[in-house]
Amino acid sequence: MELHLTNLNFLILHSETRTMNVNLLSCDAQRPDRRAIAQCIVEIATNIDQSLSNELTDILLEGDPVDIEVDDKNTSSALRALRKLSIDYEILE
Repeated sequence: MELHLTNLNFLILHSETRTMNVNLLSCDAQRPDRRAIAQCIVEIATNIDQSLSNELTDILLEGDPVDIEVDDKNTSSALRALRKLSIDYEILE
């Protein structure tokens, strides 16, 4: 987090949002819940809406990997949510 003082003597707070890339590899659930997976992606990923999440869920369930960005401050809860849905993932550097 950085603080900047402008020439008008206003204090501007500037913070960098850090993200982590996560590669969703597959879903091992016997009967995967498409709606729950799509909702999970919307909640944990940055800049993904419901429509894109539905498309990514279809791609994942067809067997292809999907890359998403997760906000660093939500990482542990995001990974826990993926495990609960039986989604295999890898963290990308």
